[in-house]
Amino acid sequence: MAETQENKIETGTQHTIVPVRIEEALGAAAMALICLISFANVIARYATNVSFAFTEEYSVFLLVFMTFVGASAAFAGNEHIRITFFLSRMSPGWQRVCEAITLLATTLMFSLIVYFGARVTHSEWKWEETTPGLGNPSWIYTIWMPILSMAILMRVLGRAWATFRKERPA
Repeated sequence: MAETQENKIETGTQHTIVPVRIEEALGAAAMALICLISFANVIARYATNVSFAFTEEYSVFLLVFMTFVGASAAFAGNEHIRITFFLSRMSPGWQRVCEAITLLATTLMFSLIVYFGARVTHSEWKWEETTPGLGNPSWIYTIWMPILSMAILMRVLGRAWATFRKERPA
């Protein structure tokens, strides 16, 4: 079945005002830090039989950070996970309906993460909760969840604007 131009799922970041390079750079930096920390820990373990205490705590934080930054970049470029097998076989009208449902569900989910993530962060700050490994304030790690979820929401809303401002097919 040959796809027509109108049935193709548009990807790309031409609509973005804030460049996606920001997310790409932050994700690459987080990945590089994870690799560096893990490699240094392996070398230290083999050389001294002692592990760095901070590696797990920072690596987990950086992995979560990298995941949220990657999700933001994926939504900006319309490259998020989806089942295109069915979508590509639908009429353009049904594709738009599915796109709207996807954008609404994503907006709802990340709005909830913003709300509950902010509540958790505030609670950790208020009660001066610390991490078990290093004793750092817990809110330093959890504050990024609502902040990055807001960035994802901005990318999702930008994608919605780019998708639905186009002329509807006749």
